[in-house]
Amino acid sequence: MARTTRAAAAKAAGPTEQPQQLSSPPSTPAPGSRKRARKAVKIEDTDVNELPHNLATALPTPGGDDEASPPKKRARRAVKQEMKEESTDAAIRAEDANEKSVAATPKKTPKKANYGLTPGVSPYPDYLHPTAEECREVTRLLEKVHGKVTAPKSIPPPSLDVSGCGEVPSVLDALIRTRLSANTTNKNSSTAFQGLVKRFGTLTEGIGKGSVDWDAVRRAPQKEVFYAIERGGLADRKSKDIQAILQIAYDEAQERKAALTSSSATAPGEANEPQAEKDAEVEKATNNVLSLDHLHLLSTNDAIEKMLTLPGIGPKTASCVALFCLQRPSFAVDTHVFRLCQYLGWVPSAKSMKKGQPKVDRNTTYSHCDVRIPDEFKYPLHQLLIKHGKICPRCRAITGQGSAGWEEGCPIEHLVKRHGAKKGGVSVKQRKKAVDAAGEMAGDGVEAEVDGESELSDAPEED
Repeated sequence: MARTTRAAAAKAAGPTEQPQQLSSPPSTPAPGSRKRARKAVKIEDTDVNELPHNLATALPTPGGDDEASPPKKRARRAVKQEMKEESTDAAIRAEDANEKSVAATPKKTPKKANYGLTPGVSPYPDYLHPTAEECREVTRLLEKVHGKVTAPKSIPPPSLDVSGCGEVPSVLDALIRTRLSANTTNKNSSTAFQGLVKRFGTLTEGIGKGSVDWDAVRRAPQKEVFYAIERGGLADRKSKDIQAILQIAYDEAQERKAALTSSSATAPGEANEPQAEKDAEVEKATNNVLSLDHLHLLSTNDAIEKMLTLPGIGPKTASCVALFCLQRPSFAVDTHVFRLCQYLGWVPSAKSMKKGQPKVDRNTTYSHCDVRIPDEFKYPLHQLLIKHGKICPRCRAITGQGSAGWEEGCPIEHLVKRHGAKKGGVSVKQRKKAVDAAGEMAGDGVEAEVDGESELSDAPEED
């Protein structure tokens, strides 16, 4: 019998259907059949005189996330968090039993010197913007839109529900609250602060009544502080910084106590301190009630310099504490303030900078503008630029010519030069329109125009 080969059998069977290629991509849908929905930008609408970091009120914003009831999934998560905290407490106690000392002193974090800032001296001494007149004009125009800003005569009492950014009477509280607010939302930082209150409690009597028991936070294992602020973000770094700050405060309190009770030694700022305050400071140190309130006795530059030596405290935090807690004139620069200072030309562009000068960033902007801006405008401009930077359809961080509200314009359109093509570049027509609007607001006109543009906004950049 003849042997049949595979090739012969396949030929006899005839043509076969080609197998389907399973890895081939699906057919492309017709254009316009599916469109990704663009997410609406949420714009904050708050009173410009509310402290900018949400400490002025603990009430929920109408229509905000805090007003609605939390969904069930979030509720289950909260229960799960409580169970986790209970198991964490047990784990910490077990770990502490094996340690030689529960109150081990945390290591102090090494700190570089003051971020290269030179208080009272601009990094761009030949750049003569902003002028006092430019500051006055921007304040006037923004107050017409956002409301008049008035610095509070007294600091509101501290809240145990909201963290804030320095708007409390106690310098130590202000620093720790501000450290918690770094690189996160107001809601998250407040959750972290509430975690400290819940875990370590507050002082119920004595000279520090109502404050968080910071000495208990200082003496606790670092992991316990970590779990207390975990939901605020960056808990490992922040818990170490907070404990290091508290240890420094404790050490300084004991040193100052020794100096204040000595007939020969002198504590920094002692000459400006009434005897009643000296006695209160000694009593706090005796009872381990931690405080850095002696910074009130120092000059603004010296107080900021001191705060910059503390772990995790940068120029923005130190300036906020000086502005809101110490109630000193200081031009704190956050991301919104920095962006608008660039738009306004209050810091030099890359083309106008001299060789060897530092690049323009938030720290150099603070250092330059704090010298150039008159003290009377530092508080209102800080508030107004934050407010404007959050809600202006043209000056927000994420916006462009196609964004909602773009056609509504901007009250300082004739004064700014925004970066990037999508921001519209320089429109002579829009700037002339803004100049006319600014003149109507003033009631008696503004600076003369040259070729349709304002002299105030186009003053030549100094070399």
